[in-house]
Amino acid sequence: QVRVVESGGGLVQPGGSLTLSCLLSGFTLSTTPTKWYRQAPGKEREWVATITFDQRSIYSEFAKGRFTISSENDKKTVYLQMRALKLEDTAVYYCRGGPGGSWGQGTQVTVSS
Repeated sequence: QVRVVESGGGLVQPGGSLTLSCLLSGFTLSTTPTKWYRQAPGKEREWVATITFDQRSIYSEFAKGRFTISSENDKKTVYLQMRALKLEDTAVYYCRGGPGGSWGQGTQVTVSS
């Protein structure tokens, strides 16, 4: 059974940094790209960034230049480094990956002074 577990969320001040982790398990190998999404209160879930098995990364416009997605395939872990955080980055961040694209439960990121 594929399992996706996010961690690393928390409270951070505007301008601060945070790194999220996504641990994938329950499968041997998957070439399915891993994606980060986020959902702010009262808003639709939106895509943040994607990383492919061969380490190519793609970013949404709001993430470009501030967020970095990376992975350690041998550890089946994907990271989302976020810097220069803004109030509007406050959201629950979700990871989606593994065969079939399973969702995690999300990790809360709150940007507040």
